[in-house]
Amino acid sequence: MRKVVVGTRQSALALTQTGQVIDKLRELCAREGLEVEFELKKIVTKGDRILDVTLSKVGGKGLFVKEIEQALLDGEVDLAVHSMKDMPFELPEGLTVGAVPEREDPRDCLITADGRGLDELPQGAKVGTSSLRRSCQLQHYRKDLQIESLRGNIDSRLRKLETEGFDAILLAGAGLHRIGWRDRISAYLDPEVCLPAVGQGALCIECRDNDPFVQELLAKFNDPDTALAVSAERSFLGRLNGGCQVPIGAYAQIRETAEGREITLTGMVGAPDGSALLKETMAGTDPDRLGLAVAEALLVRGAEDLLAIAKE
Repeated sequence: MRKVVVGTRQSALALTQTGQVIDKLRELCAREGLEVEFELKKIVTKGDRILDVTLSKVGGKGLFVKEIEQALLDGEVDLAVHSMKDMPFELPEGLTVGAVPEREDPRDCLITADGRGLDELPQGAKVGTSSLRRSCQLQHYRKDLQIESLRGNIDSRLRKLETEGFDAILLAGAGLHRIGWRDRISAYLDPEVCLPAVGQGALCIECRDNDPFVQELLAKFNDPDTALAVSAERSFLGRLNGGCQVPIGAYAQIRETAEGREITLTGMVGAPDGSALLKETMAGTDPDRLGLAVAEALLVRGAEDLLAIAKE
């Protein structure tokens, strides 16, 4: 029997979504007649340790994955379950994305104490988020909103809604769905108003590139449409060299055509204060080329200047 150690962060959401992945992998192994024992290993990341500073000031993408990736490289774990939106564009040598399972709802959502939606919030409402991408788009949509930093895991952020005087907080809908708190959502934000983060709602199952057993197992767990959409979004991210310090969003959707699967990708770059917001939408069949094309179109329109401002 092969033992597979699965690495994950130790937040409630990370443990929940990793447990769901392990359950599905067990079902897959049973169908395939594979004898595999799964063991969970909790790993604390830099992003988990530093909670008193906004993400944009702590550093770039990788805050929630580097320690787990090191455990993979050191052979302490055999695969890792990450939120795709936490993943840097470039992976360390020796590691690969083994699977991208079917995506959850990618939209951001609003949680308010009284169930009000975004348009019903009072003038000057205090809204909590740790994301420059969310605050940029919200301030662009409603300049009157008072955006304040909000860090912590899902349950601590929900508590702060009640204890720290927020009128609303912003979270990814996928996390609330996975943890079973869908009923806490007051309203979903249309991507036209708030474009999701690259890979939001999707998971990344990472493994070593020299472990054929795990790679073959994960290949059976991959969702082709989700993988295609996420590839386009990540190509866009890679061209702009984006991370948590800059307001970047992207969302790709797949549809079947007579010629095959077509990807429609919308990309966004904004000023941190929401004073400027650039968006571009294109369609194509090659995810890498499409992501690059959308990024290049935004760069021509001045995205580089906005990114430079954000990084100051």
